[in-house]
Amino acid sequence: MKIAIANDVAMAAEALRRVVASTQEHQVLWIARTGLEAVRMCEGNRPDLILMDLNMPEMDGVEATRLIMEQSPCAILVVTGRPQDNVNQVFRALGAGALDVTATPVLQGEVGGDSELLAKIKTIGKLIRHSTEPSPPRQIQASGERGDGQVSTLVAIGASTGGPSAVAKVLSGWTAPPGCAIVVVQHIDETFASHFAKWLDDQLSMPVRVIAEGDELVPGTVLIAKTNDHLLLDQNYRLGYDAAPREYVYRPSVDVFFNCVAQHWRGDAIGVLLTGMGRDGGEGLLAMRRAGKTTIAQDQASSAVYGMPRAAAELDAAQHILPLDRIGASLRSRLGAKLNNGWEPSPNI
Repeated sequence: MKIAIANDVAMAAEALRRVVASTQEHQVLWIARTGLEAVRMCEGNRPDLILMDLNMPEMDGVEATRLIMEQSPCAILVVTGRPQDNVNQVFRALGAGALDVTATPVLQGEVGGDSELLAKIKTIGKLIRHSTEPSPPRQIQASGERGDGQVSTLVAIGASTGGPSAVAKVLSGWTAPPGCAIVVVQHIDETFASHFAKWLDDQLSMPVRVIAEGDELVPGTVLIAKTNDHLLLDQNYRLGYDAAPREYVYRPSVDVFFNCVAQHWRGDAIGVLLTGMGRDGGEGLLAMRRAGKTTIAQDQASSAVYGMPRAAAELDAAQHILPLDRIGASLRSRLGAKLNNGWEPSPNI
C-alpha cells in the first residue's frame, strides 16, 4: 500500500517511516508536519492509508480527518502517543471517519509496538480489498414468534467507520421503553472497546456497558461488543464470543450477530446498519428482514463512508433507508407504536 504519515514530531514521524519501510508490501508516499499540510497533500497525491496523529499545529488530526474524508477520502489510522489519555479526541476522529487507533511505537514504551502497528496496517489493507467484494452467503432459518419474557424487543445496531458518533446520535436524547434491549456491534479494537462504552455512556441518558461472556440481554441498557472475536446470541438468548469464522476480516462482525438475531431471536427486533467501510452487515440485515424483523440502513449523504449501508441497499436488505438524523426518531416511533398499537409503525417514518 501507499502510506502517508501526518505527524509534527520528527522522532515519531521517522519511527513510523522506518516501520513502513521495513516491509516490502508498503511504501511511504509522503510525510506531513501539520493537519493542514496533510489535507493539501492528500488532494494532490492521495495515499491508500494515512497514519494520522491527533495533536498537530495549524489543524489537529480530528479536523484533518474530517476534511480528508469529505474532499479526498481514504483509509485513516489514528497513530498517537497514549491514545487512552485522549479518549474524546480519539472518538471524535473515529466519528469523522478514521478506521482505528493505535499508539505511536516510539512513544508507547512497550515491546511489540512495531508489530502492533503493522498488524493494524495489514488489517486495514484487507478491509480496503474486501470493500467491494460480496460477503459470503449464510443460510438462516427463521424462528417462531416468542419473545424472551423480560426483553420482548431487541434493537441491534452495527457500525464501522464513523460509527461512534453515529451511534451516539441515533441513541441520544431518549430512553428505551420497557422490555427493549439494545446491542451495538462497532468495529473497534478490543483494547479500546471499554473506552468506547465509557465515552458512549457519557453521551447518553441510558446506561452503557460492555458484554461479558454469558451475559443476558438487559432492558433499557446499551450493550457493547468488547472483543475482537464475534458476538453471538444463542437459542437461550445468552450472549457470548467466538473466534470463528477466523478468516473473516471484520471483527467483531456485524453479519455474525445479525444472523444470530435472525436465527434465534423470536421476539420483535429492529436491525440498524450505520456508516462503515466494507460490506459487513449487509447479509446479516437481509437475514433479519427475511426473518420478519424491521431493518433500517443509513443513507449515502449522511454516511462518513457509504460501504456497509451500500451493501445492504444493493441486497435490498433495508426496508427503510434514512439519513442519520432521522434514524433515532424512526426507532422511537416504531418502539412507541409497538407498545401502543401492536407494532404498527407510523406511515410517515
